[in-house]
Order: sequence, then structure tokens, then C-alpha cells
Amino acid sequence: MRTHYCGQVTDSLADSEVTVCGWVDTRRDHGGVIFVDLRDHTGKVQVVIEPEQQEAFNASQGTRNEYCLRVVAKVRRRPEGMVNPELATGAIELVASHVDVLNPAAPLPFQLDENANEEIRLRYRYLDLRRDEMQHAIRMRSRLTRALRDYLDGHEFLDIETPILTRATPEGARDYLVPSRVNQGQFYALPQSPQLFKQILMMSGMDRYYQIARCFRDEDLRADRQPEFTQLDIEMAFVEREDVLNLAEGLIRQAFKGTIDAELADPFPRMSYAEALRRYGSDKPDLRNPLELVDVAEHLKHVEFKVFAGPANDPHGRVAVLRAPGGASLTRKQIDGYGDYVARYGARGLAWIKVNDISQGAEGLQSPIVKFLDPTAIDGILQAAGAADGDLLFFGAGDYRVVSEFMGALRNRVGRDLGLLESGWRPLWVLEFPMFEWDEGAHRWFSMNHPFTAPVSTDAEEVANDPGAAISKGYDMVVNGWELGGGSIRIHDQAMQSAMLELLGIGEEEARDKFGFLLEALRYGCPPHGGIAFGVDRIAAMMAGTESIRDVIAFPKTTSASDMMTEAPSSVSTEQLRELSINVIKKPGASS
Repeated sequence: MRTHYCGQVTDSLADSEVTVCGWVDTRRDHGGVIFVDLRDHTGKVQVVIEPEQQEAFNASQGTRNEYCLRVVAKVRRRPEGMVNPELATGAIELVASHVDVLNPAAPLPFQLDENANEEIRLRYRYLDLRRDEMQHAIRMRSRLTRALRDYLDGHEFLDIETPILTRATPEGARDYLVPSRVNQGQFYALPQSPQLFKQILMMSGMDRYYQIARCFRDEDLRADRQPEFTQLDIEMAFVEREDVLNLAEGLIRQAFKGTIDAELADPFPRMSYAEALRRYGSDKPDLRNPLELVDVAEHLKHVEFKVFAGPANDPHGRVAVLRAPGGASLTRKQIDGYGDYVARYGARGLAWIKVNDISQGAEGLQSPIVKFLDPTAIDGILQAAGAADGDLLFFGAGDYRVVSEFMGALRNRVGRDLGLLESGWRPLWVLEFPMFEWDEGAHRWFSMNHPFTAPVSTDAEEVANDPGAAISKGYDMVVNGWELGGGSIRIHDQAMQSAMLELLGIGEEEARDKFGFLLEALRYGCPPHGGIAFGVDRIAAMMAGTESIRDVIAFPKTTSASDMMTEAPSSVSTEQLRELSINVIKKPGASS
């Protein structure tokens, strides 16, 4: 139907005839001459429809935005002074000899050049996807997946699909369940990840596997989560941690270069989980932010101010300070706003000190808490924080993990608000994660990653005797404060795997029921293996410069897990439910 794309018609084609197709981006009637900016995914080109071309002129009379047209035209250079340098096609225009209205467009529910609210955009996603921003994002994502595939194909990985309909296994989030019609009363589960299957593939001698896999988790959503998401899954046999890290680092470095022409550090810096929490309050720190947390408990153990002294003398407590350069200019209202912000992360309060004149000691400080601190404590805090005149010091005190979380969130917020973030890309490997986390409410250990991550120790009894001290062979890749991917070296010994499941409260019978096929496979010469998984949606969102992964997914769900366009999920007929032996019982108060 066409000889050229709209964005490809340049002055090199002057005086030749071309045929283009696309949508009316804008239409203008100037004294009987109709001007149409015709748009496709490559760009826009100006079409001139003159009255002398009566058939084309008549066909164009009723057109408006988003009409779908086919235009046969002669390429003409624009007059001097009329060139549009903003467009690749700005040096020419098309003088139409024939115009076909391929399809008219009804009045639009929103204008494509306006910032419509997201609900309207998702309801009419087919229109939203025509916008330049969405065209760029989705096409950039396609380049990203091609770059990922090219790298892995070039490193002798096999692209292998794993089942979508599988059995439910406890992996941390709720499964989406699919009832079986053939096997009445039984259910499949949609995979949260291909974790067990990729380990089985290593045991099957496949050596190097990858898959751009669809994964499903029935969990509460936010901007960077979807009920169904895309994961680049990688597994390698006969490898140690360094093999996986080097491969993954090269992959991401090439993906950024090939997709958005960005250079990443070589090699990526590395940091332990403990150091990340201590310095940044997060296991995914944004290294563009120069602010760091400083522990000051040693200077506060002797004070009578229990808010500080209690955590300072508690081996599981923490007192940390964050220096905000120039923050003394903040108003009390702004400071209180930060207090409200960290309360979302578990903070019971946010103490602060304004440093007006450091040379005057306590007299040069402004804060409700200064009166509770002696000169020794004040001097120790100011020196440890590296405080200077005009600074504002924020304090967090309490349980180590809670303080780290809310002070880490505060660090991110203050860094953005004060304009301290550096430009560019700052990748990081975070290593040496704890194997387990203790849940006081459930009174049991939980796996920090998943139950198949190998501990550094090869002695199962040693790990079982002191789970809190066990370090895993896990690793996360972080870029600009986003966790792009994570993985581990896996347990390849059946005895160790059984011991780890038992430590997590998964008894022999439950383990056999949930993971029997994996435990059985481990008995038959399982090779050492490890891998990593990357969130393709998150990488694409980062490259596109958006906070929400919904902006790089063609047909995303809302935060209520709904599809506004197709109106899914929806009810099904009684006949379908009867075939599956399912009876729907509504909860009291639920909407019909």
C-alpha cells in the first residue's frame, strides 16, 4: 500500500512520487488549501491538498485527527524560510494527487497530545499507544529484548520454554490458580518464576539456558509491580559466583549500549548487604546520591535521653544520622513533612538538629533535642557526621532494620529534594546476603531469597545451628536505586536441600509434596549450578526514563489488577463454572 514511511521522505526524494500511509496528526485549512501532518511510527510529514486536485481535495474535506489515510503525492522542496528544522521531513512537503480515507475516526475520548489521566489512557490503550512517547517506549523495549537475546545466543545459551500450567509451590507470593476440567477438584498454578524448571534443566545436561518468561504473582500492586510480568531467566551449570556475575555484567553492559547507547562502568563496583544497609539504609542504594548514613550510637550510650540511649545500648538497635547539606534553610513545616514521610516506613519520630554556627557548640545549634545532649555527645555527633554551618542533621533511632529502612527512604527523598543526584548510570553488585530472616510474629525463619539458594557454608549442621549467621551465595544487580536482577548459586546437594527446607519449617512430607520432583532429581548426579533473573519491565522503564513499568508494557493492569480496555477480570457463565465443579460464594459485603 505504500512506498515509503512518513519519516523517511526527505529532500533526496524531491520531484519523485511516493505513497505514504498513516494517521492525521493535525489538519489545517488555509484559504482553501488543506494541510495535513500525516504520522506513522517513523515520524510526520506535511501533506498539501490543493483545490486543483479535486478528487483528493474532496476526500480530505471531512478529515480530522486520527483519520487513517493513504496518500499518493509528489515530493516538493519547501520554499526558503518555510523549512521546519524540528522535523526530519521538514525540508519537504507532499503535494497530494490522490487521497484515500482508509478509515474515519470517531470523536476522540482524549487528545493524543494532551496529558490525559492514566485511567482514560488505559481504557483506550490502542489510542494511547499511538502517542510518540508510547511508540518510543515500546519500540525501545523491543530493541532491549533483541539485545538480550543477541548476547545470550552469542554465548551459547539455549532458549527453552518452561510450562505455564504447573503445580503450586511456596515461593513467597500467592499463586494464580487455574482449575482443571479434566481432573475435577484439582488446580494448576501459574508460575511465579521458572525457578524449579531451570534447575531441572541444569540437571538434564542443557548447560546454559535462558528464557524471556512470563511470570505471575497474585499480590498487591504498585507502580513497579504487575500481576503478570516479564523476566529474563538465566541458568548455567558447572559455575561459581564469579562466572555468573561476569556473564550478567557483560549482558547488561551490552544491553544498555545497544539499546540507548549508554556506557556502564567496567567492572561494576561491589558491596556487601551489611555495608549497603550501614551506609545507605537499603540493599538497593542509588549511588548517584552522595548522602550516607553515619552510625553515632557510640557517642550516645551515656546520655539520659532514652530515645537515643536505648537503641545505642541495644545490640539489635541503631542510632544513625543523615546530614542534609544546606538543610538548615528548611522550614519547620518542611521538616515536619519529612517526619510524616518516614512514618510510612515505620518511624515513630524524626529528630533533627539545625547547625547554624558550629563554632558556638550547643549555642549554635537549633533543635528540641539539644537540651538532652551533653557537649561530649554533641561534639561526637558533629564530627562523625562531618557537619558544617548551614547543615541539617536528621536522626533515626530504634530497631536496626526499621531505622535502616526509614532512614534509607529519607536519604532518597532528601537527595532528590535538594537536587543532589548526579547524572548518568551507577551500577552496583550487592553480595553476601543473609540466608534467613527471623519473623517474630510467625516465630520462624524465612528464606531471604528462596529455599534453593546455597549457603556459603557447605556444612548443613553449622547452618542449622546458627541460621542468623548464615550467609548466602546470592547476589543482586542494582542500577540507580533499582534492583534490575537477582540470583544465586543453587543448592545442588539433596541432603543440604532437605536440611534447608526443614529449617524453614517445611517438613519431609510437605517437602515431598511440594518439591518431590526436584529432591528426586538432586539424587542423580546434579551439577553445581547458578543463575540470575532480570526484570525486563524494570530495565525498560529505567531506559525510558519513567517511574512506572506500566509505561513500557503494551497492555498493563491497574493497581487493582484490572485491565481497563478488556474489562478483565470478569464473571463467567454458570455453565463454565459447572464444568469445573466450581461454585462461587461471595464474601459478605462484596459487590455483586
